[in-house]
Amino acid sequence: MQFLLRRFVFYIVAAWAALTVNFFVPRLMPGNPAEVLFQSLPSLQPGALKAIEAEFGIGKSGSLWHQYGTYLWDVLHGNFGISVAEYPARVSTIIGETLPWTLILVGTSTVIAFVFGTLLGIMAAWRRGGWLDRLLPGLTFLQGAPYFFLALLLVDLLAMHLHWFPIQQGYSQGLVPGWHWNFIGSAIYHSLLPAITIVLTSMAGWMLQMRNVMITTIGEDYVLAAQAKGLKSRRVIMTYAARNAILPNLSGFALALGFVVSGALLMEIVFSYPGIGLTLFNAVSADDYPLMQGIFLIIALVVLVANLAADAIYVFADPRARTKGAK
Repeated sequence: MQFLLRRFVFYIVAAWAALTVNFFVPRLMPGNPAEVLFQSLPSLQPGALKAIEAEFGIGKSGSLWHQYGTYLWDVLHGNFGISVAEYPARVSTIIGETLPWTLILVGTSTVIAFVFGTLLGIMAAWRRGGWLDRLLPGLTFLQGAPYFFLALLLVDLLAMHLHWFPIQQGYSQGLVPGWHWNFIGSAIYHSLLPAITIVLTSMAGWMLQMRNVMITTIGEDYVLAAQAKGLKSRRVIMTYAARNAILPNLSGFALALGFVVSGALLMEIVFSYPGIGLTLFNAVSADDYPLMQGIFLIIALVVLVANLAADAIYVFADPRARTKGAK
């Protein structure tokens, strides 16, 4: 517990540093979101610029440290400011509308890729030299292929030529989002091709890592002793070998879940999928600094939480880590 407490304090300091950098970097850049919004609305009077700066909490409306304190207070209360591109919509509202799309698509795809990749890695290691083990180099090629490259190939083949899947968007036009089957079925149908892309490009990584660790674990004395006792192969694989070999994969899985929030940026752009990645791209294109700040901050905080979760998983799953932490 002392180890986790030290890590928790470290991540609290890291979160404060992320908040501080997120506050100062946009203010060191030339221009500000108030000027961008003011220039996009030529009908406004010159005196309106100060009012807009006060609304965005920038400019000369108070000292820099006063703005910093106000910013920290607002963030703690879930207030990330007002979007420039979609004024007067609040950043928290926009993130709240787009984040679930990314969490469901990328999160579900990451879980599927992890489960199947881990299981295939166990099988490939236990039957080393078999057909699955020989198939691994081809799967590794898919891992090295960028999201957008494979996505474009799948769109061209499965969507444009075979017409098995829609080309883009998160649901069919004309549907009103809500908890009814027409919308849910359409959303699932539109998410299948992006999900296949993510699974194909990430599953091989989990499989390769699990296979390599399993090969090392299979040669350990306790596994050989279990085999010598005449235990069933399935029990030896799952209870003795895989249980210890999966620890690095579990830590990596926790970190991967942290990066789910950032989305597969290029993949969402290719499919025009209404997730957080496409929202970030649109914010950068429109110089929407408050929205960019909000998204970057959410990504940073979730990654820190995922790192803490990875430390906790490793400590509770591996008694040796608890011993080291106590020392």
